[in-house]
Amino acid sequence: MTTAPHDTVAQARQEFRLLRSQAERALAQVDGAAFVATLDGEANSLAILVKHVSGNLRSRWRDPLTTDGEKPDRDRDREFEVAASDTRDDLLARWADAFDLVDATLATLSDADLDRPVVIRGQAQPLRAALLRSLTHIAGHVGQMVLLAKHLAGPAWTTLSIPRGQSAAFGADVRAGHRDDRTTAPREPR
Repeated sequence: MTTAPHDTVAQARQEFRLLRSQAERALAQVDGAAFVATLDGEANSLAILVKHVSGNLRSRWRDPLTTDGEKPDRDRDREFEVAASDTRDDLLARWADAFDLVDATLATLSDADLDRPVVIRGQAQPLRAALLRSLTHIAGHVGQMVLLAKHLAGPAWTTLSIPRGQSAAFGADVRAGHRDDRTTAPREPR
């Protein structure tokens, strides 16, 4: 999806999609034990990160222009606990629902809405600030997820970006229109 340089909401929507894809490609490379593993007693597991990101996005992007982004039904502290009922399939379903909600919400907005107020924890800010805040927050957690998944997958890891030693070939593919500069996946035929 190519957007005009001034199409901020559409670009943010695309960034959320790219972050989702990157995280999902990382998660696909770890087994069930790695999904719940932590590096130490204070570290988050992939399961916890999935649960937290899902809870955050669901809270922030459900009716963002009319309700506080910190919804009363969100229990943020529980997002950092994995209960017996939190199966991988359940957590990934919540993840998908949360990202689908963001995508659907952003599809209803345009750049004309960027100065509209959004409230988070009782504090008003323009939608543009809330959008940047959310993207930054999610990008940080996706980075954690990729690093943790790479560590846990070990030698079985398949890179999510340009493989070492292949930067020149990748750049040539982008310039030739065979790849998108933002992903390592070949472009789909049109």
